[in-house]
Amino acid sequence: MTAISMGRRRRTWNALRIAGLSLFAIPWVLVPVWMVVVNSLKPAGEAASLDLALPTDLAALDNYGAVFTEGDYLRALGNSLLVTVPTVLVVLLVGAAASWVFARGRARWQQAVFYVIALSMLVPPTLIPTIFLLRQIGLTGTTLGYVLVLIGTRLGIVVFLTTGFIRSMPIDLEEAASIDGASRMQTFFRVLLPLATPILVVGAIMLVINVWGDFFFAQFLLTGTASQTLPLSLYSFANSSAQSLRWNLVFAHVVLSGLPLIIAFVFLQKRVIGGLTDGALKG
Repeated sequence: MTAISMGRRRRTWNALRIAGLSLFAIPWVLVPVWMVVVNSLKPAGEAASLDLALPTDLAALDNYGAVFTEGDYLRALGNSLLVTVPTVLVVLLVGAAASWVFARGRARWQQAVFYVIALSMLVPPTLIPTIFLLRQIGLTGTTLGYVLVLIGTRLGIVVFLTTGFIRSMPIDLEEAASIDGASRMQTFFRVLLPLATPILVVGAIMLVINVWGDFFFAQFLLTGTASQTLPLSLYSFANSSAQSLRWNLVFAHVVLSGLPLIIAFVFLQKRVIGGLTDGALKG
């Protein structure tokens, strides 16, 4: 078989694979997204039918304006940023440092701690002991207490991703930095973190999606409308009407709640793809 025919077969296979994935994505991804967006543009009567048809009367300004005014969107957006940004930064920094220890350590207790932290991704955290602990330290219902809980429950994601990545990195670079007089802290920030940036970007995206959409802990650990994040604001807004559910406003709120994630992904997509590729090659 010649190289030309092999190239043609490879291109044909790639085209068939893309077509198959696209056909699979249409009913599971594109149709729900289309339904949310198109119904957010309709008046209340049309949106109540929950169909995929285009709106006959465009009510986008009224719907999205109501989300900003009645739904208190901007305050909820600020609260979500106040929770997500420090949570992601602390988890990435602490998780990378812990992963370095687990990747280079050989003690059995270190490996045991690694597996415990990794299993935290699968074992659901208990709510009542968490509330009891926050009450003991005086952080019940506060944003700080909520952030601390998120940091503790999401740390396993970064540790699990980064430990294997660091194990595949040559230790010679760390030894060379040590010979040049760099301290452990300098080696971590100047050598390890730059090399681990691709996988940390992937972990950051996973964390942002996970933390941004958290509803379970937010419902029980945050009190008062002033500290509501976007998922809580959406829940309160959807149940604010004494009559039927206003689907047009709910869909508009869903679009605005997901818009920051879409913007972040558009700007970071090259880094995400690079991180996934590097992780696959090093793995």
